Amino acid sequence: MNWNRALIGIGVAMPIVGLLAYGLTVDPRYIASPLPGREAPAFVLPALDTSDTISLDALRGKIVLVNFWASWCIPCRQEHPVLLEAAQEYADQDVIFLGITYNDAPEDSKRWLKELGQAFPSLVDKGARTAIDYGVAGVPETFIVDRNGVVAFKKFGPITRAELTQKLDSLLAAI
Repeated sequence: MNWNRALIGIGVAMPIVGLLAYGLTVDPRYIASPLPGREAPAFVLPALDTSDTISLDALRGKIVLVNFWASWCIPCRQEHPVLLEAAQEYADQDVIFLGITYNDAPEDSKRWLKELGQAFPSLVDKGARTAIDYGVAGVPETFIVDRNGVVAFKKFGPITRAELTQKLDSLLAAI
């Protein structure tokens, strides 16, 4: 056996094995967002069920939770009761909850909200332009914007009650 060949083969194989092993420790669905710590992208969007429009800039001074969702999204269905409960709990504490539909037909979104309940406005993002500005890769995705208009938190996937409470309470305490 030629030891030089064996050592070269091992030398080539080890970095590849190491790279593959590292890849097994990373969630491929997680994409780091550059938004936390930066100003939230502004938007003015029409409400799903009224003729009103809502502007993020007009909500400056309040904490704003922005949740991107769709009626076809199973994890959104699982997350929705958590958001409804939290929206009712924080309603009198300068926290505004907003839903933004993602690649969904308005009639499907309305039907979904009628079935599951609605405690906060949902907005229509025609052409997914706002989702693109926020770097949304899928739904659900939740962003929490602080009183100064800066993204304080981003969650890919369903947000838990514990995550929501911890983040909102810490932002409310930071007055």
